[in-house]
Amino acid sequence: MAPVLSVEGLSARYGSVEALHPADLALGHGELVAVLGPNGAGKSTLLRAIMGLTPGSGRVRFEGTELPRDDPRAVTMRGVVLVPEGRGIFGPMTVRENLDLGAYLLPGRGGEFAARLEQVFALFPRLKDRQSQLAGSLSGGEQQMLAIGRALMAAPRLLLLDEPSLGLAPRLAAEILETLGRLNRAGLAILLVEQRAPLALKLARRAYLLAVGRIVAEVTPDQIASPHDLARYYFAA
Repeated sequence: MAPVLSVEGLSARYGSVEALHPADLALGHGELVAVLGPNGAGKSTLLRAIMGLTPGSGRVRFEGTELPRDDPRAVTMRGVVLVPEGRGIFGPMTVRENLDLGAYLLPGRGGEFAARLEQVFALFPRLKDRQSQLAGSLSGGEQQMLAIGRALMAAPRLLLLDEPSLGLAPRLAAEILETLGRLNRAGLAILLVEQRAPLALKLARRAYLLAVGRIVAEVTPDQIASPHDLARYYFAA
């Protein structure tokens, strides 16, 4: 069986600067894989390049079919959905309106829409309680729940997450990542970019380590016993 995601020689540029050197990675069906690295390593660029949001070259295949390199909408319609760094919610709109926007690519608004909404509310009961509240008035943790919930409304088969714990207190960060673990155990493939390596490695089967725009290693959680182990890979780049 083909991997759910296969990336071959994927690179990305910002003007004349190559922010991501040719990278290869793969993600199996139902697998949760982490991408770890320091600030500026190219982690966000990797996700943006997969989605076709950043110019570059290389091949990205999803479920064996090559994805377009310049059409994020088409990538989303194939079942690959990104939760961006910074959440990207629409603050002047209500929680429910944000969730509705997540489902705009779903055909019709019948049973599938209702089932998706109930799934989101089951995962994040606080969103159900705050459906009529403006998204911009939510706490940071609630905004991250909304960003993930909105992505789930698009019925993803592969979820890409960029720093979901960013700016959150440790307890809330752990809660968010545990929810991602529940989604993964239910069968959703997840590629997780995260700076809090200990939290990510509790969930991930494997991790790719990025430094200065390059994948420098592929490791399993038992190979990273301390921050010193990570630093050893980063400084060797």
